[in-house]
Amino acid sequence: MKTLAALLLGAVAGAAGAQARYEGLCDASAAVALDARHFIVADDEHNKLTLYRRGEARRVGEVVLDKFLKADKEADLEGAAQVGDRIYWITSHARNSAGKPREDRQRFFATAIRGTTVEPVGTPYTALLADLLAAPVLATLKLSDAAQRAAEAQGGFNIEGLAAAPDGSLLIGLRNPIPQGLAIVIPLLNPAELVDGKGPARFGAALRLDLGGRGVRSLERVGNGYLVAAGPAADDGTFALFRWSGKPGEAPVALKVELGTLRPEALFAWPDGQVTLLSDDGGIKVGKQACKDADKAKRSFRALDVKP
Repeated sequence: MKTLAALLLGAVAGAAGAQARYEGLCDASAAVALDARHFIVADDEHNKLTLYRRGEARRVGEVVLDKFLKADKEADLEGAAQVGDRIYWITSHARNSAGKPREDRQRFFATAIRGTTVEPVGTPYTALLADLLAAPVLATLKLSDAAQRAAEAQGGFNIEGLAAAPDGSLLIGLRNPIPQGLAIVIPLLNPAELVDGKGPARFGAALRLDLGGRGVRSLERVGNGYLVAAGPAADDGTFALFRWSGKPGEAPVALKVELGTLRPEALFAWPDGQVTLLSDDGGIKVGKQACKDADKAKRSFRALDVKP
C-alpha cells in the first residue's frame, strides 16, 4: 500500500487545473473543514468567518466577530487550526504597510464547532506578540527587531500559518522574517490556557524550514505530517507546496504542483483525506478594480482540490 506521503505527491501532481470558485470574498486567508460537506473561511480584510458547502459557489452563512474581538479595524485573520471541536484562529500580529503599530491585529482566539457553524468561546488573547518577543527560547531570532518593521518589509514580522500538533499544541508559521532564507515555525505549547485567560504564552524552540527562500503562508497537519503552502514575504515571488514530517532537522520536500496564478494562503484537509488550497485573490482584477475593492456581488476566490 502506498504511504500517505506518496499518495499526496501523486495527487498534487495530477490535480493541476482542478479549480473551483467561491463567491462573497476575495482574500481567503485561513480555513477549516467542519464536516464532510462544509468549510469555514477567514478573510484578512474583514472580521468575519464565512461558511460554504463543498463545491457550491454561494456562501451559506457567516459569523461576525467585530464585537467579540473588540477590533475597530480589520484584525487581519491569517491562520486556523482545529483541535477536537475547537478551532483556534490567529491574526498577523503585524504592523501595517506604513510600519505603524496595529493593536487590532494582535488577537489569538477560539471558536467551538456547533454543527455546520461555529461560535466564539473564551476570551481573545491580546498579549501573544509581547510573549513572543519576551520568550528566552526565541531570543536568537531577534523578533523584537522584526516587529518594529512593516509586515512585508525586509526582515519584518508577519504571522500567517497555524497548525495543530498531535499533543494539542500548535505550530505558528511566520511569513516574515525569513532569516538566512529559512522560514520560522514556533511551537505554542498552551493554546487552551490563553483563550481561558491564563497567560502568558509558552513556546518551544523554533524550527527552521528550507522552503526555497519563502515564508509560511499556510500550514496543515495531514496524516502523520504536514503540508506547507509557502510564498514570498512581500507580494513579488513564487508560491509552492511542501510536505514536511514535522520532525526537527528534517527538510520539507517540494511537491510537483502547477499553481499557475494561484496565491495559496489557506490549506485544509477534509475528513476523507482530500486537501483544498484557497487562493488570496484580493489583488486580481475584476474589470478595472482589484477584487477586494470590487462590488460585493463580484468578489470571489479560487480553490484547488488535491485528491489522493
